[in-house]
Amino acid sequence: MYLAAIVVAVATGSHFAFQLVRAGGPGFALWFVLPTLVIAIIGAVRAHREGSLYRRASFDEGGAGAGWLNVRSGDFTRGFAAAGLLFGGAYALMRFVAPQGSDRESWIARFYLQIGDPTPLRKHVVMVVFVIVVMAAAEELVWRGLVISLLEEHVGSSRAWVWAAVLYAVAHLPTVWALRDPIAGLNPLLPIAALASGLVWGFMAWRFERLLPGIFSHILFAWTVLMMFRLWGPSI
Repeated sequence: MYLAAIVVAVATGSHFAFQLVRAGGPGFALWFVLPTLVIAIIGAVRAHREGSLYRRASFDEGGAGAGWLNVRSGDFTRGFAAAGLLFGGAYALMRFVAPQGSDRESWIARFYLQIGDPTPLRKHVVMVVFVIVVMAAAEELVWRGLVISLLEEHVGSSRAWVWAAVLYAVAHLPTVWALRDPIAGLNPLLPIAALASGLVWGFMAWRFERLLPGIFSHILFAWTVLMMFRLWGPSI
């Protein structure tokens, strides 16, 4: 029931966020961020009560705890490498699935239309950075923290991160219709991206037993594709 409620809440937010009437406006960010942020706070409180949000390491562990938000040397480097891998995959997807000049290019154009014109984003870059950081951290707390911990009770830790990636993609299915194009048809861009990135960040959470490497990767990847090197249109 918890998992179903999470998927439905995020899917509902995605449905309303990506409606064309909210393209480039504050309503888009509000609908997209708020459901995940609320669930992330609930998940963080739950993890804190269970002692898994942050763990103080014993002397025998060498000062390196294994809580969700514990920091270890090399976390940023791991996040940077994963962000580079994801950007390469996104670029390849654009080149081979929705190449420039094809009808399917409109899938990518429609996504960036929803994000908004880069000119006003440039004027409010501090706010953009804040939203990206909050959203990235919230999504990791929800999907690689809370959801994986709930799934582990049913499928075990070795498979929970895979199923979490699947649910992450399912929660973005409403965008297939919300971002559809009259010529290219239904738009599978966001669910595919969610599945691929969910597998990468889920594997990182399972492998490193922490969320910070994935949070760093999520922030860097989002900043890259939304601001620095957009896959369609002008970058900032």
